[in-house]
Amino acid sequence: MRCRSFPLLPVAAMTKLRFHIRFPEEKIPEPVIYQIGHEYQVVTSIRRADVRETTGWMDVEFSGETAEIERAIAGLRNKGVLVDPIELNVVE
Repeated sequence: MRCRSFPLLPVAAMTKLRFHIRFPEEKIPEPVIYQIGHEYQVVTSIRRADVRETTGWMDVEFSGETAEIERAIAGLRNKGVLVDPIELNVVE
C-alpha cells in the first residue's frame, strides 16, 4: 500500500504574549476574556487573577499570530478594560 504525500502548507508562527488586564467595576460581570477568545483567532490562558465585586485584574497569556493578538488587545481596550504588556525579566 502506498502512502499519498500531501504538500505541506505554510504554518504561521505562533506567538505567546502576556498582558496585565484591569477591569473597572462596571466590567466585572461581563465575560470579556471569553468574548475576546471567540471574536479573535487567539487562545487565552488566565495565569493569575484577583476579581472582586468592585475591581479586578488578570494576567492573561494570549497565543496566536502576532497581528491577531494585537487585534484582540485593541478589542479589549474598545470594551473598556485597561491592558498593559507584562515584560518578563530573565536572569541567566
